Amino acid sequence: MITIINVFTVDPPNQQRLLDLLARATNEFVRRAPGFVSSTLHRSVDGSKVTMHAQWRSIEDDEAMRADPGPLLLFKEALTFARFDPGMYEVVRTFSPLEGSAGTPPRR
Repeated sequence: MITIINVFTVDPPNQQRLLDLLARATNEFVRRAPGFVSSTLHRSVDGSKVTMHAQWRSIEDDEAMRADPGPLLLFKEALTFARFDPGMYEVVRTFSPLEGSAGTPPRR
């Protein structure tokens, strides 16, 4: 599995526009692509950033989706008013709260 983390920088008045565009691209095209596992869209509190975290079965699956003209048009539109810093990662380790710690009820 591969994790893609794209951080977009945007003028705060355009943050919602970018969120809407990325949600549309994901809903209409990306989530139907072979090898897509999941994605999460985040926005910064100050309005200057949007981050998309996505997981794919493989690098090849992600690359195939990026070659699809459907989402490509929407991604190109996003780049007319936002700058982005892409990143590809592998999960090294996942952490969860310890049982009984703050926020996690003890098992009964």
